[in-house]
Amino acid sequence: MVAISNSADSSSGSGIDADGRLAGAEQRPSPNQDARPPETTIDLLVIHNISLPPGEFGGDWIDALFLNRLDPNAHPYFAPIASVRVSAHLLIRRDGRLIQYVACERRAWHAGVSSFQGRERCNDYSIGIELEGTDETPFTEAQYARLVACTHHIRRHYPAITDARIVGHSDIAPGRKTDPGPAFDWLRYRRAVGASPSGTEHR
Repeated sequence: MVAISNSADSSSGSGIDADGRLAGAEQRPSPNQDARPPETTIDLLVIHNISLPPGEFGGDWIDALFLNRLDPNAHPYFAPIASVRVSAHLLIRRDGRLIQYVACERRAWHAGVSSFQGRERCNDYSIGIELEGTDETPFTEAQYARLVACTHHIRRHYPAITDARIVGHSDIAPGRKTDPGPAFDWLRYRRAVGASPSGTEHR
């Protein structure tokens, strides 16, 4: 059963349909998803980065991971993670291409053990966006443009995502996760989406 929508009127031109699918995104449903808890308000946006193998871009390995098709023998790094069941709502490739693995109304498995303002289980109430990249590699112009557009659509559809509720994976899993990392330009991003530059402090 799909969780109750917490969105503004779906006819408002938010670019997201009633199930939480973004217009223009390639839809590749991941099995790694489930229903959010009943009456959940979607009120957190989490920015991540990912590359497979680490530091390499452009292959199909992220897709394979999120679709449970990762070959453990294809690269030494893959053997310990091939059986891990993870996903994200959205992936933005280096060229700005947008792929959706989980509809926003559903719970994607992106945050892991996490907490925000004392509330645990961030997967329950968050939307996760993965940027193809690493902590130390500058993200592309196309990625920032796509991320800003996605953020506008998401915030119109889920108005409970305020400035202070746009965070990095490192903010909700400190000490365990470092992404999106120092290469991600938070000031540029926040200015572009009209958010307060001081919405969240990032190390």
